[in-house]
Amino acid sequence: MTSAVVLEHPGLLPGALDPGVGRRPRRTPRDWLIDSLAFLVSLAWVVLATFDAASPSPALAEQLPYDWMILADAVFGLACTAALWLRRRWPVGLVLATLPVALVSITSSIALLIIYFTAVVHRRTAVALAVTAAGLVTNTVFALLRPEPGSPYWMSALWGVVITLLVLAWGMFVRARRQLVLSLRERAERAEAEQQLRVAQARQLERTRIAREMHDVLAHRISLLSLHAGALEFRPDAPAPEVARAAGVIRDSAHSALQDLREVIGVLRAETALPGDPERPQPTLDDLPALIAESRAAGTRVDLRERVAAPDRLPEAVGRSVYRIVQEGLTNARKHAHGAAVTVGLDGAPGDGLQVEIRNRRPVGELPETAIPGTGTGLVGIAERVSLAGGRLEHGCDDQGDFRLAAWLPWPAT
Repeated sequence: MTSAVVLEHPGLLPGALDPGVGRRPRRTPRDWLIDSLAFLVSLAWVVLATFDAASPSPALAEQLPYDWMILADAVFGLACTAALWLRRRWPVGLVLATLPVALVSITSSIALLIIYFTAVVHRRTAVALAVTAAGLVTNTVFALLRPEPGSPYWMSALWGVVITLLVLAWGMFVRARRQLVLSLRERAERAEAEQQLRVAQARQLERTRIAREMHDVLAHRISLLSLHAGALEFRPDAPAPEVARAAGVIRDSAHSALQDLREVIGVLRAETALPGDPERPQPTLDDLPALIAESRAAGTRVDLRERVAAPDRLPEAVGRSVYRIVQEGLTNARKHAHGAAVTVGLDGAPGDGLQVEIRNRRPVGELPETAIPGTGTGLVGIAERVSLAGGRLEHGCDDQGDFRLAAWLPWPAT
């Protein structure tokens, strides 16, 4: 390949670096601009080289003694220039097809270098080196058949080798740059996808956590419903005020249960939370007396023994956990020890942690058929909550036959 200036710098094309990647995309406006510029530069070189060969020069007359040789060289140059429009699709095929032309034609040198550059950029390194070796062979033969006037053979051959190696280095640099850009783009897309996945997982975990909390609340409401409905069933002759009070409790509990159920369904259905939507306030230690009063109104005898120092300094997260533990303990007492007295004990101080204990007598004999069904996951959720908070949980029957649910939660001193 003879000396020339390569004016092409192809744009980044998907699949351009790997010949095995599917159908090539259509040319972009940038590709059309580059291809048109390459075509015009090559065409201008064909015209200039043809007029130069037609000029009366003794040296050129020796190389091209017949006019038809000048015309044939121009035809070769025009054919290779027209082939530039196909170089993106078949770069290696065009290099191999034009190797015989490179042996004798000077007008096609610009087009041949552009085709060679495209093959180096768009194909593997092994293919690029093989094409380069073939090009070096044609350069040596071309320098022998058409030496530069006034220059020795070795000088012409050396210039051809230098130009070929420069085009090879430029093409491999462009190829490496494209590979780097593709790698950075893939890494950015992968990082964005991983970030979206982490966000989706965080949302799903938060919805699951809220659903577990609402499950505990809903189980508490339904246990109250079942308890009062059972009382009405076993005492149909109860005084009217008691029936009315029980019916009111059932109505209020049913309404609250429906509200809680709607919130659970909303949490499970929602993909994303709207920025302006207010969150439902979570219960804390201050809401514990209302929970005890609600259980007492349902007929459960509850004795609250609270010995908490500086309750106003208790972290909200610990207060929420205490509320859920007591709520689960009262619900289980109504389910599995209906009518038994329940003792709720709270003891703790900043720096010592907070001890929560719910204790009730184990019922004697078989449970009645009206016992409230359970899912068996309440204690599992409480254990997970306590574990995440860094505390300890114990549950089961002690030596006295009482069922005991006890938890210790850390309470920092500051």
